[in-house]
Amino acid sequence: MKSTENNWHDQYSSPDQVMAILGAGFKESEVALIGKALDFLWSLPDKGSDYLPDPVSVAVRLKNLNVDAECVIASILGSHICADHMPVEAVHEQFGENIGRLVGNVRWLNSLIVARHEQTSDSTFASQQTELLRRMVLSMVDDVRAVLIRLVFRAQRMPLLKKLDEKERLRMARETLDLYAPLANRLGVGQLKWEMEDLAFRIIEPASYKRVATALEERREDREAYIRNFVAVLSDKLRQEKITTATVKGRPKHIYSIWSKMKRKRLEFSDLFDVRAVRVLVDSIQECYAVLGVVHSSWKHIPREFDDYIANPKENGYQSLHTAVYGPDGKAVEVQIRTRQMDDDAELGVAAHWLYKEGGPQDERLQRNINSLRQLLENQDEDSFLESVASEVFNDRVFVFTPAGDVVDLPAGATPLDFAYQVHTEIGHRCRGAKINGRIVPLGQPLENGDQVEILTSRDAAPRRDWLNKELGFLASGRSRAKVRAWFNQQDQEQHKTDGKLIVERELKRMRAGTISHENLMQQLHFDNMDKFYVAVGRNDISLPQLAGAVSFLEDQQRGETRQLRSRQVHGPAEAGDKSDIRVSGVGHLLTQIASCCKPVPYDSIVGFITRGKGVSVHRKDCKNILNLNAEDQLRLIDVDWGAESDQAYAVDIWILAYDRQGLLRDVTAILSNEKISVTSVHTQSDAEEQTAEMRLTIEVENLEQLARVMEKLRQLRNILEVERMA
Repeated sequence: MKSTENNWHDQYSSPDQVMAILGAGFKESEVALIGKALDFLWSLPDKGSDYLPDPVSVAVRLKNLNVDAECVIASILGSHICADHMPVEAVHEQFGENIGRLVGNVRWLNSLIVARHEQTSDSTFASQQTELLRRMVLSMVDDVRAVLIRLVFRAQRMPLLKKLDEKERLRMARETLDLYAPLANRLGVGQLKWEMEDLAFRIIEPASYKRVATALEERREDREAYIRNFVAVLSDKLRQEKITTATVKGRPKHIYSIWSKMKRKRLEFSDLFDVRAVRVLVDSIQECYAVLGVVHSSWKHIPREFDDYIANPKENGYQSLHTAVYGPDGKAVEVQIRTRQMDDDAELGVAAHWLYKEGGPQDERLQRNINSLRQLLENQDEDSFLESVASEVFNDRVFVFTPAGDVVDLPAGATPLDFAYQVHTEIGHRCRGAKINGRIVPLGQPLENGDQVEILTSRDAAPRRDWLNKELGFLASGRSRAKVRAWFNQQDQEQHKTDGKLIVERELKRMRAGTISHENLMQQLHFDNMDKFYVAVGRNDISLPQLAGAVSFLEDQQRGETRQLRSRQVHGPAEAGDKSDIRVSGVGHLLTQIASCCKPVPYDSIVGFITRGKGVSVHRKDCKNILNLNAEDQLRLIDVDWGAESDQAYAVDIWILAYDRQGLLRDVTAILSNEKISVTSVHTQSDAEEQTAEMRLTIEVENLEQLARVMEKLRQLRNILEVERMA
């Protein structure tokens, strides 16, 4: 669709006119590259679409954020228009490696946008939103500028959403509010955050938007007159105190932030402190506190409305003093006090001290931000990743103190237990209680800004499984929950290892198999590590009959016996006419088949049953059909044994019980696929009342070691309760 409204040719007659804006302040070599990118853009026949912003408007907006030249160029060449006419390889050749790599990142993010416009089913949209979030975080770790370009692209796109149908418009607005605005906040780009929030809110809740906007407009003249008077009075007081660098001005209010505060604090519009707001800008931190002293000495300040974000910056680097006072006529006024540099930081975020400017200082706080995001990507399955991002990126923060006065930064809603794990993992593991401001409190009590937190520990204390229950509220941070889960995984492994070793020793003693070593058994059951072998036995992935079968086989080997069970094809449930070359109890070439009821695999303890007309059916010794044979049929049992190793596959039934969730079956089959295990049948059943799901799968494995390994991996999946082999 060609654009009639969203076309840069309608605003700029030539590349030179745009260059006057984009090239300002850059070196001659950088200006030349920007001009080259614009010339290429102007030469293209495609002039854009009605539902996507044009690359020139995105580049101009980025320039206003004080980004570097590489970022401006990448926003042009990374656009959907240029992507069709200049491959990334050509960008590398013509514009250099740095720009080429950045353009590749931008196009990687943009590629999902095209697909999302073409496929808009709810399930597709949800899965693509998850993928977009992962790509955004990966890009922030690799080069944060790619995400900044995406944020500006989305901000410029918001006014164009009116061209979409209502369903798509609402979904895009919700995504902007839930994903893009929080990421802008994380990067400290205040002007993008406010703009996207207000535009998205207007689409999602037009009635609420209109209500707040109308309330702001109704008394606007009176409120502006009041603010002008307050600014004049405060400015005069600051001059009297010789604070001559100060600039005092009214602060714009944003509709979504007003509505959010009304909803969060259950207040009416007239009850808000910050509807009337001013901002004071000075040159130094010392002057910030001097201004605060003047404000508090001139008007009565409102308790609990003071925040010192200079001493305790927000996670995104935001710094300012916030206070509220009862001004003239007893009306509440919010006052923000900050240096001019802090004001630039708040409005421009990562661009204010650009990380990539040649010779420029690295922004340490931004680097810490990026490092924390990098940690979220490590050792996380999809659901844990999303949970961690939700708690670490998209939440507000709370700042509390250790008894020594150190500041600890946590997600909003964090508890003393989160605090303990943030300070040190071992302190969290040994936590037995907590004090807030000197008082003993429950471990699940939410922390508030300024709290002093002391953790009570004990050598004998240990994590409890109910800490992982979200509904109980012990932990708010996904990172803390991950540490608790890791502890339990480790403890379970240690217990299973101990139990497994005892079981092996007991079974060898029972069978009087003193000549068989633990290592012999481990190798016979195809494990390459003794600890893994013990864990599999302790967890009952290797049952006692299976262990006994392996012991018997090794004893037979030592006695020189060579009874073998062979098959040249995958052993599944037997069918009529199934043939195999098998020697059973010294008799060769008998027809044999693997029993479909218990599906034995090497090295289960097995027995043969002579059928009528179908040869020998091979069962596990603990098969319920074998155990329930009558006296006459027991006479048809015959000894069989596993023989030489082969690369055959054997069908096994496993049963899984889990809390039901979206993507559960996909995650299960992904693990099986990664292990190169074939799935021949799947049956699922959900219990809506219990919110659980049961799965019965038939899979093909080579031996017990592979079966034990894959069952262990399945148990590690989120929401999995039990994984068992079916008899």
